[in-house]
Amino acid sequence: MPWLREIDPGLWPVGEGWRALLDGFWAKPAGQSLLAFLRQRVRDGAVVYPPQPLRALSRGGPASVRVVIVGQDPYHGAGQAEGLAFSVAPGVRIPPSLRNIFKELRRDLGQAMPDGGSLMPWVEQGVLLLNTSLTVEDGQAGSHAGRGWEVLTDAVIEACNASGDGKVFMLWGAHAQKKAQAIDRSRHEVLCANHPSPLSASRGPVPFLGCGHFSAANRWLAARGRTQVDWKLVG
Repeated sequence: MPWLREIDPGLWPVGEGWRALLDGFWAKPAGQSLLAFLRQRVRDGAVVYPPQPLRALSRGGPASVRVVIVGQDPYHGAGQAEGLAFSVAPGVRIPPSLRNIFKELRRDLGQAMPDGGSLMPWVEQGVLLLNTSLTVEDGQAGSHAGRGWEVLTDAVIEACNASGDGKVFMLWGAHAQKKAQAIDRSRHEVLCANHPSPLSASRGPVPFLGCGHFSAANRWLAARGRTQVDWKLVG
């Protein structure tokens, strides 16, 4: 992956509304430490995904976000992760976690199972698809957890909490739910469930399958006179 040879965040497109936050992060010890770690792993021969770690922040800014979906870390299979939590590019086989998301959409809203796994239609409506860690190594789930990405994604959550109108935060899994402490529940809706991975989607304390988050988010938005999210995905 040529972009990883230099690990230059300047090559990763970001929305103007996110730029100051990101510039501040890269200048801090946590950001510098993360970059050093990534560079060393690539020098050691590690294959790191995705090619654009900051793609979730490549448009708009925190004030334009209506819904935040938080997962754990990117897919660790070749060609899967594209920098948007749970989403895969058109033509890529739908991973098991995303298939469970589609199952819940069908159960919750009666939607047909999509043929493809791109969640860009959600992004275009102000849904931020954020993982707690933004890179991962091939075949090694959680391999970049605790290396500094969480400091950045904490800051992203805090910016969403402080900016614009009230938002719906969907926190899927234990890693995501650690972000809840930064969210003002008097202004925002916080929905928690297990991660949609097959290992946890049907388990307690709050199974993902059956959580009803998609309809709950729209009810909350509608009750405040806000435009609901069209969760339908075609193709």
